[in-house]
Amino acid sequence: MLWQRYHYFSGKGRASTCGAVGGRWIGRLVSDMSKQTGLKVCVVGLGSMGMGVATSLLRGGFETIGCDVSEDAMTRFVASGGKAIGNPAEAARDADVVITVVVNAAQTEAVLFSAGAAAAMAKGGVVLSFATMGPDMARGLEERVEALGLGYIDAPISGGAGRAAAGELTIMGSGRPEAFDKVRPVLDAIAQKVYELGDRAGIGASFKIVNQLLAGVHIAAACEAITFAKALGLDIAKVYEVITASAGNSWMFENRVPHILEGDYAPRSAIDIFTKDLGIVSDIGRNLKFPLSIASTALQMFIMTSAAGMGRDDDASVARLLAQVTGLDLPEAPGTI
Repeated sequence: MLWQRYHYFSGKGRASTCGAVGGRWIGRLVSDMSKQTGLKVCVVGLGSMGMGVATSLLRGGFETIGCDVSEDAMTRFVASGGKAIGNPAEAARDADVVITVVVNAAQTEAVLFSAGAAAAMAKGGVVLSFATMGPDMARGLEERVEALGLGYIDAPISGGAGRAAAGELTIMGSGRPEAFDKVRPVLDAIAQKVYELGDRAGIGASFKIVNQLLAGVHIAAACEAITFAKALGLDIAKVYEVITASAGNSWMFENRVPHILEGDYAPRSAIDIFTKDLGIVSDIGRNLKFPLSIASTALQMFIMTSAAGMGRDDDASVARLLAQVTGLDLPEAPGTI
């Protein structure tokens, strides 16, 4: 039976992590508070989302080990007061909780099994899997993790890098109640909203797929709308002001159009993320024989943008593709030649 519990967390403390002094301060805070939390946590994947998760855990007083293929990412995490180890098995050694903040199911599987993170965990530990993936893949990972005597929570996330850094993510989770109970303090430190959507993996993944369908469509629509406004000869900054106060607004329009107005396409969330996620949506729809015509159109817009060389750029780059095709000039970042 599908069931749902909703937890709302608020009132988290905030601490500066700027510079070496901030890093030392966080380090002392972690040392002082780790005895209170009693949980050792390993975060594998220190990208824009994973870094926010890891630093939120540091603020919460957890002994936190970061792991990433990027030496630069690990150096930045250490500067914030954490510890970093490049090998997933070593990073996860005796960890009570391992959080995988990677791109997809294949990377999650590689971290947990090929690289040995799951086998290195403390007895009775829990894996929190944050990657967007199909529900069948989530159920398969759960089965393999539980075979090792560990808990597994299918826990895709939403909110963006800013909310990750603030410890205010939304988590769409499903897994056994005892696993949720064990990681409750961890969830409190990294999320504002935690939905417990079922007692087995796959349900959280399904909710996230619905979210990604909408998110991808809304990004594509926002990019199309703002470039269409440019084609009409409108002041697109004024269009943004008017639309965000009107019924046509969406969270994605409000969040992504400023990137276009500033000519800033540094990746907060990359084009290829939605090429992947809408691809999963499309695959599921085909298997269900369910028509997804709007999502399919959005997927093609992301694929075309990636093919044009912008796959690693911000997903608002769909607007750049449309501008190129139609001969429009969008704003450029200051200093751009």
